[in-house]
Amino acid sequence: MTGDRFQTDSLAGLRFFATPPRPCSYLPGRQSVSVFADPGARLSQPQYDSLATLGFRRSGGDLYRPACAGCNACVPVRVEVPYRRSRNQQRVWRRNRDLVCRELPPAYRDEHYALYMRYQRHRHPGGGMDETTPEQYLDFLTSDWSRTRFLEFRAAGRLLGVAVTDYLADALSSVYTFFDPDQAARSPGTFSILYQLDLAQRLGLDWLYLGYWIADCRKMAYKVRFRPLQGLRDGRWSRLA
Repeated sequence: MTGDRFQTDSLAGLRFFATPPRPCSYLPGRQSVSVFADPGARLSQPQYDSLATLGFRRSGGDLYRPACAGCNACVPVRVEVPYRRSRNQQRVWRRNRDLVCRELPPAYRDEHYALYMRYQRHRHPGGGMDETTPEQYLDFLTSDWSRTRFLEFRAAGRLLGVAVTDYLADALSSVYTFFDPDQAARSPGTFSILYQLDLAQRLGLDWLYLGYWIADCRKMAYKVRFRPLQGLRDGRWSRLA
């Protein structure tokens, strides 16, 4: 089945709220507004399944999507499954063939948190996330209603990365990935997406959601390397790359 077949019955009665404008985190000089599914409601997995096809993402227990007046730069994207790796991606896959992946339930683990903080301090110093408490860390990555798993990657027993992944009815959603900054030569971010695509194929799913892509944001350029890639524009999913 495909995500576009979901009905919106599960959304009946669910209210949505917009945030006040705030500086955009990705495009300097612009204002950002997000729409959230009612934070006071008890959300459910069927609602998540439906809202994912409408471009919503999960952050902690919240479901949101950008809704900026006069701007549609943030494009929800998803990769089609089954997926065929490019030549370079195949090299990344082989480079990491020694990794062992273990799928774990969402929970706090000291080793995971320590790696998360190393990653934040290396990739996002001074941005606030490098001062995350254990409670904030878990609140950001998990919720009490989503089917979330922590995909843990190890080499010779050493923790190298964690891909926080949500299981949807017809897709996986890549929520957040963090990894050992010293292992950049392995291209761990690329490998984690390739692994999730491989997992989605083994599970017989149709898509891997990758969040939002912004053409003018260099940090998001990697997403168009995964093809065929679909984007949601004007309420319809269509081929982007």
